[in-house]
Amino acid sequence: MSELNSTPKGDRLHIALFGKTNAGKSSIINAITSQNIALVSEVKGTTTDPVYKAMELLPIGPVMLIDTAGLDDESNLGELRKAKTLEVLNKTDIALMIIDGTKGLTDYDKDMLSKIKSKNIPIIGVLNKIDKLDKTKINIPLYEKETGISFVSVSSFTGEGIKELKSAIIKLVPENEDKFKIVGDLISPSDFVILVTPIDKAAPKGRLILPQQQTIRDILESDAMAIVTKEFELRETLAGLSKKPKMVITDSQVFLKVSADTPKDILMTSFSILMARHKGDLTELVKGAKAIENLKNGDKILISEACTHHRQSDDIGKVKIPRWLRQKTGKKLEFDFSSGFSFPENIKDYALIVHCAGCMLNRKAMMFRINEARAQNVPIVNYGVLIAYVQGILPRALKPFPGANMIFNEE
Repeated sequence: MSELNSTPKGDRLHIALFGKTNAGKSSIINAITSQNIALVSEVKGTTTDPVYKAMELLPIGPVMLIDTAGLDDESNLGELRKAKTLEVLNKTDIALMIIDGTKGLTDYDKDMLSKIKSKNIPIIGVLNKIDKLDKTKINIPLYEKETGISFVSVSSFTGEGIKELKSAIIKLVPENEDKFKIVGDLISPSDFVILVTPIDKAAPKGRLILPQQQTIRDILESDAMAIVTKEFELRETLAGLSKKPKMVITDSQVFLKVSADTPKDILMTSFSILMARHKGDLTELVKGAKAIENLKNGDKILISEACTHHRQSDDIGKVKIPRWLRQKTGKKLEFDFSSGFSFPENIKDYALIVHCAGCMLNRKAMMFRINEARAQNVPIVNYGVLIAYVQGILPRALKPFPGANMIFNEE
């Protein structure tokens, strides 16, 4: 499948494999995918950083399989590998706990299971290497009683049990996996939806940025009509329609112009605010916007992005948002920046976290970041909500979402 046409990583169900070194995690990845995509070796610690493999698992659809290093890794880089493995838990939708059948359930396995359960992640136990065991002595009920989870017995070498493992994964898919729409639940078939999409310098040449692509797809899947225009053609686009559009969705960076050009009786919001709801908790992010008014001189702000990209001279995270916050508050604020799939551990040091739309994260990972901030009483807001707030148009941008709008308007 072409990389350009594949489902984005953040929209795939993340299935992670955990277990001791040499329990057979990489071999099971290869067996599930029917490809030799994970390096297999008898040498302990072969898997270092987590390995990601995108595939289609019918009838689920697109999934991301994650192969991790064992926490019992005693190599020189063992501690770093353990940290990377535990970090994967924050984005895992379904966990596969791989047990080496020739060694049985170890204290390490029990400890890892405890860590997975603490995150409330659905788990499947996988007893591997059954080709090396006396089948009459395999006691799956005993494993299930001791761990409190369901088990499947497999041989990654012969392929025995792999079909049953796939079926067990399918049954464990969260029932609400498909409920987090971008905009589909806000529109009806035959509605017109106008998308205002400036040509973003940071986007790959010849393509729209990911939230725009995903929103168009969601509109079409809802049997509505997506009309794409740039900010300077919005008035002409509105004038040329035979009926009033249900909604105008804009890039946050042209919020003010689009708000001015969109009649007040037409709903208006941004791609980033839609992503805040789709991937995270819009209500919590709106609370973060309200916290801006309480910032003081010397407060530290963390600006966090889930992806890495070449920064432009007028980069929204590095340049525009710090400028807007200083102008809005009139305070002398300090800014730190993070990017990529790791999230800083010292968030308690910050008075506010400003996060990107999170389009490269799955919902599990984005909610982990929001919940970490909430647990440490650190307000968190995303780019779109913040931009609407500092430009004075957040109440209008929240009208499609009554619950979040009510939170913002609370005294």
